[in-house]
Amino acid sequence: AAATLEVLSPAAPLPFQFGDTVDEARRLQYRYLDLRRPEMSDNIVARSKAIAAMRRTMDELEFLEVETPTLIASTPEGARDFLVPSRLRPGNFYALPQSPQLFKQLLMIGGVERYYQVARCYRDEDFRSDRQVEFTQLDLEGAFWEQDDVLDTLESISVAAVKAVRDVDIVQPFPRLTWHEAIDRYGTDKPDIRFGMEVQDLSDVFASSEFKAFAGTVADGGVVRGVNAGDQGLSRAGLDGLVERAKELGAKGLVWMVTEEEGLRSPVAKFLSDAEQAALRDSLGAKPGDLLLLAADTWRKASEVLGQLRLDLGQPEGHDDLAFLFVVDFPVFDVEGDKMVPAHHPFTSPVDVDDMAANPKTAISKAYDMVLNGSELGSGSVRIHDPGVQAKVFEILGISAENAERRFGWFMEALRYGTPPHAGFAIGIDRFVAILQGAPNIREVIPFPKTQTGADPLTGSPSQVEDDQLRELGIDIRPDVRAEWESATE
Repeated sequence: AAATLEVLSPAAPLPFQFGDTVDEARRLQYRYLDLRRPEMSDNIVARSKAIAAMRRTMDELEFLEVETPTLIASTPEGARDFLVPSRLRPGNFYALPQSPQLFKQLLMIGGVERYYQVARCYRDEDFRSDRQVEFTQLDLEGAFWEQDDVLDTLESISVAAVKAVRDVDIVQPFPRLTWHEAIDRYGTDKPDIRFGMEVQDLSDVFASSEFKAFAGTVADGGVVRGVNAGDQGLSRAGLDGLVERAKELGAKGLVWMVTEEEGLRSPVAKFLSDAEQAALRDSLGAKPGDLLLLAADTWRKASEVLGQLRLDLGQPEGHDDLAFLFVVDFPVFDVEGDKMVPAHHPFTSPVDVDDMAANPKTAISKAYDMVLNGSELGSGSVRIHDPGVQAKVFEILGISAENAERRFGWFMEALRYGTPPHAGFAIGIDRFVAILQGAPNIREVIPFPKTQTGADPLTGSPSQVEDDQLRELGIDIRPDVRAEWESATE
C-alpha cells in the first residue's frame, strides 16, 4: 500500500465535465481540457499516425523533405493573402503562403527531383463552415513526371494512411473519371460514388413533347436531365420543398414524378404521352414508389442541381465505407462573368497548347483531383515548364505583360534556365483525417483550430495591438475602424 500521497499539481474546478454537451466556442476556449476527452485524444493520435505513414511512404519512395519559406511575396492565387508588415522596410509587406506552389517548382528547377513537405498554408477566405484560415497539406512534386506518376504515388500514400489509422486495406487502383464524366453522371466534380442514383439525359425523350417547358428547352439548345431518387416516401409538402431547394440552387424549376403501378403521379403527368411516360420510366429504371426528379436547363446547371439533390436524398451518413476516386481532364479555364479565370491555378499545363490558344473556353488541362466520399482531398497538375506557354496563359487571363512581370517576374526568369517537366499534388491532411475518423468537421481533428469566423476563443486572436507597435510598422488605423474598436469595448 502507498505510504504517502504527493499532489504534483492542484486542479481547479473544471469549467465543464468531459461527458457534458458543451457548445463549440466554450470547447475551444478551454481546448487544452477538451483534448482530454477520449474522442479528441483518438483524433489527435489518428492525425499523428496518418502523417507518420505519409512520411514513411515518401521516404520509401526516395522523396526529399524540403521546407519552403513562410514569409513570401504576395502573389494572389485566388483567395486573399494574409499580409505581414515589415518593420525594417516600412510600407512593405510579406505574405503568408497559400501553398508552396511556386517554391516547389523552383526546387524542380534547382535539381530536387522528388520533393515533399508537411506544409502549413494560409488563406484569408470568407467564412465557410468547413474551412480554416490556416491548414495543413502534404505537398509533393516530381521532376520528369506525368499524371500517372502522381496518381500512383497518391494511391500509395492513401493506402498507407488508411492502414495506419483504420487498419484496413483499400482496393487499388482507384477509379478515374474525367471532369466531364463526373458532372454528367453525378452533377459534381467531386462525386460520392458510394451510391448510385446517377443523373441521366432525357432530352431525346422530351424533344417533341407537348410539355413545352421541356421541348422548348431542348429546342433552344438546352437539355432535360433526371435522376431516380428511389422510394423516398415524401409528402406533398416534402416534394414542394425539393422544388424550392432546386430554385435555391439556381434552377428555373424542378419537376417531380412518383412512379405508381398505374402510371406517374405528378402535376405535369397530364402533359406527357403514354409513350413518353414509358420511355421515362425505362430510361431511369423506375419501379413503383420511386421518386423521379427532372430539370430542364443548360447541361451544366441541370446536372449540378440534380447532383446536389442526389446528395441531399441519397448520401450515406458517416464514413464507414471509403470510396476513393480521381477526377482528371479539368478545363484549363472557367468563365466568371466576362472574364476567364484558372480552373485550378495559372501554372497548370494544358493538354494542347494550340487548342488552348484557339479555344480557351473548351481547352482541357493536365489537372486532377483526388476525391474521397464526395469530398475533395486535394488537387494537382502537370505544371507549365515553358515560359512561352506560361506567358500565353497569363495573356488569356487578361494579365498584362507588365503586370505578370511585376507579380511573377522572378518566377518567369527561373523558367528560362532549363526547367524540367514536372507535376505534383497537395493532400489536405485535415479533411483526410476527419473523414477517416468520421468527424463532423475538420476542427475536430486540429489540435487548436479557429472558429468558423476565424477567431481563437482560447487566446483571443485576432486582437488589437499597441499603438507603439503600429507606429514601428508605419501603420495607422483608420478613424472609422478605431471607432468600431472603441464601441465594441464599451
